Amino acid sequence: MKVLSWKTVAALAATASLSLAIGVAPSQAASPVNGAKVRSGSSATKLAQLPLSNRRLTKREKANLAVVLRAYRVAEGKSLDVDAFVNSFTKDGVFNDVVAGETFRGKQLGDILTRMVNLLPDVHRELKRITVHGNAVSIELSIQGTFKGPLQTPAGIVKPTGAKIDVPTADFWYLRKGKIKTFNCFVGYSVMFAQMGVQLDWASAVAAPAVAG
Repeated sequence: MKVLSWKTVAALAATASLSLAIGVAPSQAASPVNGAKVRSGSSATKLAQLPLSNRRLTKREKANLAVVLRAYRVAEGKSLDVDAFVNSFTKDGVFNDVVAGETFRGKQLGDILTRMVNLLPDVHRELKRITVHGNAVSIELSIQGTFKGPLQTPAGIVKPTGAKIDVPTADFWYLRKGKIKTFNCFVGYSVMFAQMGVQLDWASAVAAPAVAG
């Protein structure tokens, strides 16, 4: 395994901007716990197949959920539509990669998708629990894919290994008038790096001098 220092791993999370908060199988909006595939939409049949915490959604909530599911679909590697994803946001809409401490807006939203697909060409999501409340959509999920693209880091390039990636993630979408205003993503980077073959350099952290209080 490649060993990176704590500072390098922290910088990697911030600069790689993997934004793995995007991606489902082509033309599919979600993968419920039972493994069935569901196309984006809000019909009673389709909603019944989604892992919703509450199925009594208002018309507005169903519309908001459809926007989020479509955003996942158009960000999938095999059906990538960068313009459609960017246009799903309001003009001042932002995507916050909270763990990496990065914020993206405008054209950057599309750049993230391209970078992510280059890293994990078959990226998709298993949506485990969806909660819709007014203009907010919260999703517990697992981001899955195959590490087939090089990962740029401050310490150099981590070469692809073909490892299977399965990363715990939480997504929080906030909509305004039918578009995404804010998308907050919490990615389990430490799990992802370990699956890619990157280990934290514990020794360098132990040896680091203490900060005077």
